[in-house]
Amino acid sequence: MSETKEDLSAGEAAALLGVKLPTLYAYVSRGLLRSDAGDHGRARRYRRSDVEALRSRRRRDAAGALRWGEPILETGLTEMTQEGPRYRGHLATDLARAGTRFERVAELLWTGVLPDEAPHWPAPEAAVHEALPSLLEPDASTHAVASLMVAALSARDAARHDLRIEAVLPRARRMIRGLAAALALPGAPHRAEASLRVEGVAEAVLVALGVVPSPAAVAAVDQCLVLLADHELNASTFAARVIASSQADLYAAVLGGLGSLSGPLHGSASDHVELLVREARDLASPEQVIRERDRRGERLPGFGHPFYDGADARAEVLFETCFDLAPDVPELRTLGALADAMAAAGRPAPNVDLALVALRAALGLPAGAALGFFVVGRAAGWTAHVLEQQRDGHLIRPRARYQAPSDALAADDPQS
Repeated sequence: MSETKEDLSAGEAAALLGVKLPTLYAYVSRGLLRSDAGDHGRARRYRRSDVEALRSRRRRDAAGALRWGEPILETGLTEMTQEGPRYRGHLATDLARAGTRFERVAELLWTGVLPDEAPHWPAPEAAVHEALPSLLEPDASTHAVASLMVAALSARDAARHDLRIEAVLPRARRMIRGLAAALALPGAPHRAEASLRVEGVAEAVLVALGVVPSPAAVAAVDQCLVLLADHELNASTFAARVIASSQADLYAAVLGGLGSLSGPLHGSASDHVELLVREARDLASPEQVIRERDRRGERLPGFGHPFYDGADARAEVLFETCFDLAPDVPELRTLGALADAMAAAGRPAPNVDLALVALRAALGLPAGAALGFFVVGRAAGWTAHVLEQQRDGHLIRPRARYQAPSDALAADDPQS
């Protein structure tokens, strides 16, 4: 073809589309974009009009891209910013610092409206929690307890396949109250019953974990749940959303989120921080902890986040609250010393996983409670994504890019 100013190189076309070169070539191979041979054996060229048409089509179809395309999904729930997540226009850290109750934030994510007061959320019937301890090992994990609780609620809900929002919302409220009470299982089932009787979710979490729900403790847990409510398409949220795209019910989607959360690369981050705290107590100084981790080629869990260029703003809010709540708790001082040593060494700042363990320590809770905070808080975000996906009504079905096995490639290579 005769090259003109309307013709683009591969690099120019990729830049106009905002993609990398392999993605550009994939568009060509899938017939989404045409390329023409350049003059005199030069690199292939792309017509500007074709590239601009594809760019417009991609923008129009972004909400449905995962149906048969690239892994992009539009959402009206949470905007990710360097100041932390923004829920429907409200910065999560602002909501947390203002003392906004978790129930109000959940309703904001679900409906787009922030209620003036925290609504009353009814608890599920106590029979569900009474039946679970006999099915659990004494040391059952938070994942196992929460999954069993959600499955039990599903089994007792004959109307669970009613996907109308007016049917899903009451179900979600009862489920989250049930998850909060389930934190008492399997070790203290009597606390589960007491948790179901209190008014708020933060109070229910504290009662289930054996803590008197003082105003300061309730405010701290509310802050935590608000900051954890959503964080865009992390692994567990994406899993819940994929399941919801098949028009499965809320329980099925939340069980998918819990399943993803059980994996060591996603859900056990706070458990790794707990191990780090024990290691720091056994060594002479936080600097030695850093050196030992470097020597073994291991990163320090609880520090840094791939999304945030600097500090995780959610962690900053929680650390302020923790040191106001219980500044003399030894574990909290250990975590603070580690954070100071990392900062002095020019290393990443604490993330929310470290802050969750700090809150657990400040409240005097046993190791492992931090994951309970995460499950209860993130259930609000899972529910919001389920509602949004069911409303959008399409099946999430991305494409795979096939790559031939290496031995087959070698056999086809005349140079091998």
